[in-house]
Amino acid sequence: MVKGIGIDVIEIERIERALRRREGFVRRLFTPWEIAYCSSRPRPGASFAARFAAKEAVRKACTQGGVKGTLKWREIEVKTGEQGPEIFLQGKTAELVFGQGITCFFVSLSHSRDYACAVVVAI
Repeated sequence: MVKGIGIDVIEIERIERALRRREGFVRRLFTPWEIAYCSSRPRPGASFAARFAAKEAVRKACTQGGVKGTLKWREIEVKTGEQGPEIFLQGKTAELVFGQGITCFFVSLSHSRDYACAVVVAI
């Protein structure tokens, strides 16, 4: 059963500016796996932006799904596997989300030259 749907769109340039200006930005929002993956891509800012949008979409989907409490950025991880992007939760965020009956997520990421977006469905 669908518990919530979240969508987010972000300007890639906004993330690229943050990457240039704020030293701790990446470590505050992204896991070591995400940092390694995005940094290896041809345009790291676009990959970071797509993952940021996915994390924000997870937060929105979970709010619709009845989750109360703070979902920590680094406890929401967006990994790319053979089947495409997947959402993994850790720590207190996992406890809050799974405690409300959300068991998995479907996620779609996309980006153009200027924007990155993500759609997340919480099941």
